[in-house]
Amino acid sequence: MDTTRLDLNLLLTLEALLAEQNVTKAAARLHLSQPAVSAQLNRLRDMFDDPLLIPARRGMTPTAKALELIIPVRESLEKLRQTLQSHKDFYPQRAELTVNIACTDYTQAAIVMPLVLALRQQAPGVRIAARHYNPAQFEQQLASGELDIAIASHDAAKSHLRSSHLFDETYVLIGRRDHPALKENLSIEEFVQLEHVIVSPSGGSFTTPIDDALATFGHKRNVVMSAATFLFVPQIVSVSDLVALVPRRLLQVKSELLSVIELPWLAEQFDVNLVWHERSHGHAGHRWVRELIAELLSHS
Repeated sequence: MDTTRLDLNLLLTLEALLAEQNVTKAAARLHLSQPAVSAQLNRLRDMFDDPLLIPARRGMTPTAKALELIIPVRESLEKLRQTLQSHKDFYPQRAELTVNIACTDYTQAAIVMPLVLALRQQAPGVRIAARHYNPAQFEQQLASGELDIAIASHDAAKSHLRSSHLFDETYVLIGRRDHPALKENLSIEEFVQLEHVIVSPSGGSFTTPIDDALATFGHKRNVVMSAATFLFVPQIVSVSDLVALVPRRLLQVKSELLSVIELPWLAEQFDVNLVWHERSHGHAGHRWVRELIAELLSHS
Protein backbone atom coordinates (compact mmCIF):
# COMPACT_ATOMS: atom_id res chain seq x y z
CA MET A 1 0.00 0.00 0.00
CA ASP A 2 1.23 3.49 -0.86
CA THR A 3 1.29 5.24 2.54
CA THR A 4 1.75 8.65 0.91
CA ARG A 5 -1.95 8.39 0.04
CA LEU A 6 -2.92 7.73 3.64
CA ASP A 7 -5.65 10.01 4.96
CA LEU A 8 -6.61 10.00 8.64
CA ASN A 9 -10.22 10.72 7.70
CA LEU A 10 -10.26 7.52 5.67
CA LEU A 11 -9.14 5.50 8.69
CA LEU A 12 -11.88 7.08 10.80
CA THR A 13 -14.39 6.12 8.10
CA LEU A 14 -12.99 2.60 7.95
CA GLU A 15 -13.32 2.28 11.72
CA ALA A 16 -16.97 3.37 11.57
CA LEU A 17 -17.76 1.09 8.62
CA LEU A 18 -16.18 -1.94 10.28
CA ALA A 19 -18.09 -1.23 13.48
CA GLU A 20 -21.50 -0.52 11.88
CA GLN A 21 -21.21 -2.68 8.73
CA ASN A 22 -23.71 -0.28 7.21
CA VAL A 23 -22.97 2.84 5.13
CA THR A 24 -26.01 4.76 6.40
CA LYS A 25 -25.24 4.07 10.06
CA ALA A 26 -21.55 4.83 9.56
CA ALA A 27 -22.48 8.15 7.92
CA ALA A 28 -24.69 9.06 10.90
CA ARG A 29 -21.90 8.14 13.31
CA LEU A 30 -19.43 10.34 11.43
CA HIS A 31 -21.93 13.18 10.87
CA LEU A 32 -21.39 12.86 7.11
CA SER A 33 -23.71 12.29 4.19
CA GLN A 34 -24.22 8.78 2.83
CA PRO A 35 -22.72 9.69 -0.58
CA ALA A 36 -19.60 11.08 1.14
CA VAL A 37 -19.07 7.86 3.09
CA SER A 38 -19.69 5.77 -0.04
CA ALA A 39 -17.05 7.80 -1.87
CA GLN A 40 -14.57 7.25 0.98
CA LEU A 41 -15.34 3.52 0.97
CA ASN A 42 -14.41 3.43 -2.72
CA ARG A 43 -11.12 5.14 -1.91
CA LEU A 44 -10.46 2.61 0.87
CA ARG A 45 -11.16 -0.28 -1.50
CA ASP A 46 -8.69 1.18 -3.95
CA MET A 47 -6.12 1.77 -1.22
CA PHE A 48 -6.28 -1.76 0.21
CA ASP A 49 -7.02 -3.40 -3.14
CA ASP A 50 -9.91 -5.25 -1.50
CA PRO A 51 -13.73 -4.79 -1.39
CA LEU A 52 -13.53 -4.64 2.43
CA LEU A 53 -17.35 -4.70 2.78
CA ILE A 54 -19.69 -6.55 0.46
CA PRO A 55 -23.51 -6.25 0.27
CA ALA A 56 -25.53 -8.66 2.41
CA ARG A 57 -29.24 -9.12 3.23
CA ARG A 58 -28.83 -6.79 6.24
CA GLY A 59 -26.18 -4.20 5.74
CA MET A 60 -22.75 -5.35 4.63
CA THR A 61 -20.38 -8.19 5.44
CA PRO A 62 -16.65 -7.61 6.05
CA THR A 63 -14.16 -9.45 3.88
CA ALA A 64 -11.26 -11.48 5.32
CA LYS A 65 -8.99 -8.46 4.79
CA ALA A 66 -11.46 -6.22 6.64
CA LEU A 67 -11.56 -8.64 9.58
CA GLU A 68 -7.76 -8.49 9.75
CA LEU A 69 -7.92 -4.69 9.87
CA ILE A 70 -10.53 -4.29 12.63
CA ILE A 71 -8.22 -4.63 15.66
CA PRO A 72 -5.10 -2.80 14.36
CA VAL A 73 -7.17 0.13 13.02
CA ARG A 74 -9.11 0.44 16.28
CA GLU A 75 -5.95 0.22 18.42
CA SER A 76 -4.02 2.71 16.27
CA LEU A 77 -6.80 5.29 16.35
CA GLU A 78 -7.31 4.82 20.08
CA LYS A 79 -3.60 5.38 20.70
CA LEU A 80 -3.73 8.54 18.59
CA ARG A 81 -6.77 9.79 20.51
CA GLN A 82 -5.01 9.17 23.82
CA THR A 83 -1.92 11.04 22.61
CA LEU A 84 -3.97 14.01 21.47
CA GLN A 85 -5.93 14.01 24.72
CA SER A 86 -2.74 13.90 26.79
CA HIS A 87 -1.70 17.18 25.20
CA LYS A 88 -5.04 18.68 26.15
CA ASP A 89 -5.39 17.37 29.69
CA PHE A 90 -2.57 17.22 32.20
CA TYR A 91 -2.80 15.59 35.61
CA PRO A 92 0.32 16.56 37.59
CA GLN A 93 0.16 13.79 40.18
CA ARG A 94 0.06 11.07 37.48
CA ALA A 95 2.08 12.69 34.71
CA GLU A 96 5.48 11.54 33.48
CA LEU A 97 7.33 14.31 31.69
CA THR A 98 10.89 15.60 31.24
CA VAL A 99 11.35 19.36 30.76
CA ASN A 100 14.67 20.69 29.46
CA ILE A 101 15.41 24.18 30.78
CA ALA A 102 18.33 26.38 29.71
CA CYS A 103 19.49 28.51 32.62
CA THR A 104 22.48 30.29 34.09
CA ASP A 105 23.88 29.30 37.44
CA TYR A 106 22.02 32.24 38.99
CA THR A 107 18.62 31.33 37.52
CA GLN A 108 19.21 27.69 38.38
CA ALA A 109 19.51 28.73 42.04
CA ALA A 110 16.79 31.39 41.99
CA ILE A 111 14.19 29.66 39.79
CA VAL A 112 14.95 26.02 39.00
CA MET A 113 15.74 24.96 42.56
CA PRO A 114 12.37 26.09 44.01
CA LEU A 115 10.65 24.63 40.94
CA VAL A 116 12.17 21.19 41.54
CA LEU A 117 11.21 21.28 45.22
CA ALA A 118 7.62 22.17 44.30
CA LEU A 119 7.47 19.41 41.69
CA ARG A 120 8.41 16.77 44.26
CA GLN A 121 5.16 17.63 46.04
CA GLN A 122 2.83 18.42 43.15
CA ALA A 123 4.10 16.37 40.19
CA PRO A 124 6.63 13.73 41.27
CA GLY A 125 6.77 12.23 37.77
CA VAL A 126 7.94 15.48 36.17
CA ARG A 127 11.72 15.68 35.83
CA ILE A 128 13.78 18.80 35.14
CA ALA A 129 16.95 18.72 33.04
CA ALA A 130 18.87 21.94 33.75
CA ARG A 131 20.97 22.78 30.68
CA HIS A 132 23.67 25.39 30.17
CA TYR A 133 22.21 28.62 28.79
CA ASN A 134 24.06 29.62 25.61
CA PRO A 135 22.78 32.93 24.18
CA ALA A 136 24.07 32.05 20.72
CA GLN A 137 22.41 28.63 20.54
CA PHE A 138 19.26 28.60 22.65
CA GLU A 139 17.00 29.81 19.82
CA GLN A 140 17.97 26.88 17.58
CA GLN A 141 17.80 24.50 20.55
CA LEU A 142 14.21 25.57 21.28
CA ALA A 143 13.24 25.12 17.64
CA SER A 144 14.78 21.64 17.42
CA GLY A 145 13.23 20.42 20.66
CA GLU A 146 16.57 20.05 22.46
CA LEU A 147 15.25 22.68 24.89
CA ASP A 148 11.69 23.27 26.10
CA ILE A 149 12.24 26.50 28.04
CA ALA A 150 14.99 29.11 28.26
CA ILE A 151 15.30 31.59 31.10
CA ALA A 152 16.66 34.76 29.53
CA SER A 153 16.62 38.53 29.48
CA HIS A 154 14.32 40.47 27.17
CA ASP A 155 17.19 41.22 24.76
CA ALA A 156 17.63 37.50 24.18
CA ALA A 157 13.90 36.82 23.76
CA LYS A 158 13.53 36.82 19.98
CA SER A 159 10.33 38.42 18.72
CA HIS A 160 9.16 35.23 17.01
CA LEU A 161 9.53 33.19 20.20
CA ARG A 162 6.95 33.05 22.96
CA SER A 163 7.93 34.77 26.21
CA SER A 164 6.54 35.70 29.60
CA HIS A 165 8.04 38.24 31.98
CA LEU A 166 8.83 36.79 35.41
CA PHE A 167 10.42 39.63 37.38
CA ASP A 168 12.87 42.52 37.34
CA GLU A 169 16.03 41.79 39.29
CA THR A 170 18.13 44.25 41.27
CA TYR A 171 21.55 43.98 42.90
CA VAL A 172 22.84 44.03 46.47
CA LEU A 173 26.41 44.27 47.71
CA ILE A 174 27.76 41.39 49.76
CA GLY A 175 30.90 40.96 51.86
CA ARG A 176 32.01 39.09 54.94
CA ARG A 177 30.11 39.79 58.16
CA ASP A 178 32.90 41.76 59.89
CA HIS A 179 34.25 43.51 56.79
CA PRO A 180 35.84 46.76 58.07
CA ALA A 181 34.69 48.93 55.15
CA LEU A 182 31.11 47.74 54.75
CA LYS A 183 28.38 49.91 56.20
CA GLU A 184 24.89 51.18 55.47
CA ASN A 185 24.59 54.24 53.23
CA LEU A 186 27.83 53.37 51.47
CA SER A 187 28.67 56.18 49.02
CA ILE A 188 29.60 55.58 45.41
CA GLU A 189 33.11 56.91 46.14
CA GLU A 190 33.55 54.39 48.96
CA PHE A 191 32.05 51.63 46.82
CA VAL A 192 34.56 51.94 43.96
CA GLN A 193 37.52 51.80 46.36
CA LEU A 194 36.58 48.32 47.58
CA GLU A 195 38.13 45.22 45.99
CA HIS A 196 35.47 43.64 43.79
CA VAL A 197 34.73 40.21 42.37
CA ILE A 198 32.60 40.27 39.23
CA VAL A 199 31.00 37.46 37.26
CA SER A 200 31.83 36.95 33.58
CA PRO A 201 29.89 33.95 32.21
CA SER A 202 31.83 34.14 28.94
CA GLY A 203 35.07 34.15 30.93
CA GLY A 204 37.85 36.61 31.62
CA SER A 205 36.09 39.95 31.37
CA PHE A 206 36.71 42.55 34.09
CA THR A 207 33.78 44.80 33.25
CA THR A 208 29.99 44.48 33.22
CA PRO A 209 27.15 46.87 32.28
CA ILE A 210 27.43 48.20 35.85
CA ASP A 211 30.94 49.44 35.07
CA ASP A 212 29.60 51.23 31.99
CA ALA A 213 27.02 52.96 34.21
CA LEU A 214 29.70 53.94 36.74
CA ALA A 215 31.87 55.36 33.96
CA THR A 216 29.14 57.81 32.95
CA PHE A 217 29.53 59.36 36.41
CA GLY A 218 33.32 59.38 36.17
CA HIS A 219 33.91 56.37 38.44
CA LYS A 220 35.80 53.12 38.01
CA ARG A 221 35.63 50.34 40.56
CA ASN A 222 38.58 48.23 41.65
CA VAL A 223 37.92 44.80 40.10
CA VAL A 224 40.49 42.24 41.25
CA MET A 225 38.82 39.00 40.18
CA SER A 226 36.61 37.75 37.35
CA ALA A 227 34.63 34.63 38.28
CA ALA A 228 32.82 32.29 35.89
CA THR A 229 29.87 31.65 38.19
CA PHE A 230 27.78 33.50 40.77
CA LEU A 231 27.63 30.42 42.98
CA PHE A 232 31.34 30.74 43.78
CA VAL A 233 31.09 34.39 44.83
CA PRO A 234 29.41 34.18 48.30
CA GLN A 235 32.02 31.66 49.41
CA ILE A 236 35.07 33.71 48.46
CA VAL A 237 33.77 37.01 49.87
CA SER A 238 32.88 35.29 53.16
CA VAL A 239 36.56 34.47 53.79
CA SER A 240 38.24 37.62 52.40
CA ASP A 241 37.94 41.38 52.13
CA LEU A 242 36.57 41.07 48.61
CA VAL A 243 33.04 42.26 47.90
CA ALA A 244 30.60 41.57 45.07
CA LEU A 245 27.37 42.81 43.56
CA VAL A 246 24.99 39.88 43.19
CA PRO A 247 21.36 39.50 42.10
CA ARG A 248 19.08 39.83 45.11
CA ARG A 249 17.32 36.49 44.58
CA LEU A 250 20.61 34.65 44.70
CA LEU A 251 20.54 35.22 48.47
CA GLN A 252 17.22 33.52 49.19
CA VAL A 253 18.85 31.79 52.14
CA LYS A 254 20.54 34.37 54.39
CA SER A 255 24.05 33.45 55.51
CA GLU A 256 25.36 34.41 58.93
CA LEU A 257 28.78 34.79 57.29
CA LEU A 258 27.69 37.60 54.96
CA SER A 259 26.76 41.26 55.25
CA VAL A 260 24.19 42.41 52.68
CA ILE A 261 24.28 46.12 51.84
CA GLU A 262 21.60 48.04 49.95
CA LEU A 263 22.85 50.65 47.48
CA PRO A 264 19.96 53.08 46.81
CA TRP A 265 22.01 55.03 44.27
CA LEU A 266 22.55 51.91 42.09
CA ALA A 267 19.70 51.84 39.57
CA GLU A 268 21.07 49.01 37.43
CA GLN A 269 18.68 46.07 37.01
CA PHE A 270 17.77 43.36 34.50
CA ASP A 271 14.62 41.49 33.60
CA VAL A 272 14.12 37.73 33.69
CA ASN A 273 11.75 35.97 31.29
CA LEU A 274 10.59 32.52 30.32
CA VAL A 275 11.13 31.90 26.59
CA TRP A 276 9.73 28.99 24.62
CA HIS A 277 9.01 27.93 21.05
CA GLU A 278 5.63 27.72 19.35
CA ARG A 279 6.09 23.95 19.00
CA SER A 280 5.59 23.46 22.77
CA HIS A 281 3.14 26.32 23.36
CA GLY A 282 0.01 24.15 23.27
CA HIS A 283 1.41 21.19 25.20
CA ALA A 284 -0.61 20.97 28.42
CA GLY A 285 2.29 19.64 30.50
CA HIS A 286 4.75 22.29 29.43
CA ARG A 287 2.10 24.97 29.91
CA TRP A 288 1.45 23.72 33.45
CA VAL A 289 5.18 23.86 34.29
CA ARG A 290 5.46 27.41 32.94
CA GLU A 291 2.45 28.48 34.99
CA LEU A 292 3.91 26.81 38.10
CA ILE A 293 7.17 28.74 37.66
CA ALA A 294 5.26 32.03 37.42
CA GLU A 295 3.16 31.16 40.49
CA LEU A 296 6.19 30.26 42.60
CA LEU A 297 7.98 33.49 41.74
CA SER A 298 4.92 35.62 42.41
CA HIS A 299 5.11 34.57 46.07
CA SER A 300 8.86 35.00 46.51
